[in-house]
Amino acid sequence: MTDKRDSWGTDRPVSWLPYGVAAMKGVFALALFRLFATPFSEEMFGEQWLPMPTWEWTLASLTPVLLIVVARRPADWSVISGERTTLRIALIFYLAYGLAFAAFQGKTVLRLSVAAGLGGLAGMRLLARKEPAHGS
Repeated sequence: MTDKRDSWGTDRPVSWLPYGVAAMKGVFALALFRLFATPFSEEMFGEQWLPMPTWEWTLASLTPVLLIVVARRPADWSVISGERTTLRIALIFYLAYGLAFAAFQGKTVLRLSVAAGLGGLAGMRLLARKEPAHGS
């Protein structure tokens, strides 16, 4: 996930992973806002302005999976080691919402969100197992 950039006259590789992590966090914050906007508008204003999320939730649930796929090299995976908890929280939240609404409300498009959550958690587990152990 490094790319040669010559913006300041140096030919050092620049990592794009922090931008990917920031994008994942931003999409997660927007997804949470989108999720809670519907009950908020119904409670505060007496009418539902937006329906509950469906296809946009599925797209949002793919962002942590894309970050995991991009950072699958051990060097890149160690760079985002501090963000693994955030990744796991986002994946579990996307999985829980997708599973609940796919099962109880019959929203079939959210099955992709469930698959993305399960795939992302499995990918994290696989990459954590392949990470080189640091002895002390």
